[in-house]
Amino acid sequence: MILTSILFKLGQVVATPSAISALEESGEVPHLYLRRHVTGDWGELDDEDKAANTLALVTGERLLSSYSTSRGAKLWIITEADRSSTCLLLPDDY
Repeated sequence: MILTSILFKLGQVVATPSAISALEESGEVPHLYLRRHVTGDWGELDDEDKAANTLALVTGERLLSSYSTSRGAKLWIITEADRSSTCLLLPDDY
């Protein structure tokens, strides 16, 4: 296993009820997606959004990652600009 550096703090981690349900339905745990997010694996974002995240690491803006669970649900992870909190949610929750 390759260890990758943590790029930013997550702050308080929360999840919406629908995100929790999607993870339970897929039999997956949130920390796998959080690890990808905090190490800069932004998931299924286009190049423009990935570049925005890279810039946000320097400028302190909000960070967004997008993943699909094994059951096909789209899961977003958003870390606030001040790094005080990170939320797992589905796009419909936004």
